[in-house]
Amino acid sequence: MAESTVEPWANPERHKIPIKSILVTQPQPTTDNSPYLSIAEKYDIKVDFRAFIEVEPVPYKEFRKDKVDILAHTAVIFTSRNAVDHFFRICQESKIEMPADMKYFCISDQTAYYLQKYIVLRKRKLFVGEKTAKDLFEVIKKHKNEKFLYPCSNIRKDDIPGFLAASKINFTEAIIYKTVAADLSDLDDVTYDCIAFFSPSGITSLFANFPNFKQNNTRIAAFGPTTAKAVRDAGLELDIEAPMPNAPSMTGAIEVYIQNQKQTLKK
Repeated sequence: MAESTVEPWANPERHKIPIKSILVTQPQPTTDNSPYLSIAEKYDIKVDFRAFIEVEPVPYKEFRKDKVDILAHTAVIFTSRNAVDHFFRICQESKIEMPADMKYFCISDQTAYYLQKYIVLRKRKLFVGEKTAKDLFEVIKKHKNEKFLYPCSNIRKDDIPGFLAASKINFTEAIIYKTVAADLSDLDDVTYDCIAFFSPSGITSLFANFPNFKQNNTRIAAFGPTTAKAVRDAGLELDIEAPMPNAPSMTGAIEVYIQNQKQTLKK
């Protein structure tokens, strides 16, 4: 990433510079109906996608060292597709077949639907939250006597384990995949008007690849409070934050910024 000797807080003039290029730190969408593409067309903006983090499987031999007995549990909590994929990879490598009465607790409908890739779902064993971990807590409270298994990454939020421990619910945490920084060396001489981050790991990856990164005129966008905190903790200025009451999505927040900027420049 290109550098500058100008610190972000010393350059408020950057807000007068129109956003003409955005780097979204996520994989390229697989469909043509991405809201980012709509923004690109609507405002004549170049939008690039590049995953800043990569997922690596925890080898079965390494998993065995933790002595996690999968079949000693009566319920599994899934918070992502990665967790689903790597959990059933571990099951396959350990030659475990999940019992028909195992219960599954998914953070969202999307995760629950993806689970069908591996098992035949029945209403009696599938429990789904509305969207967030908080929603899932309400569901789990009704099944406090289960023995939960929480497959996750080496980097994960504390909300679910914290809730389970505070509620005195029997659970085991199992690290089945790792989140690591992607190699971004090809972006060394590339500058964007806006970079959108979605997790603290993205910020970690930025500085792992570019230790001397300076914000320059780049606007930083962050989704979620933990990502926003990571931005500020890294000494960067957060320009665009989502979700907000008037912008529940990252694309919505970016569009609000662009519209507000246009109105300001007209004055």
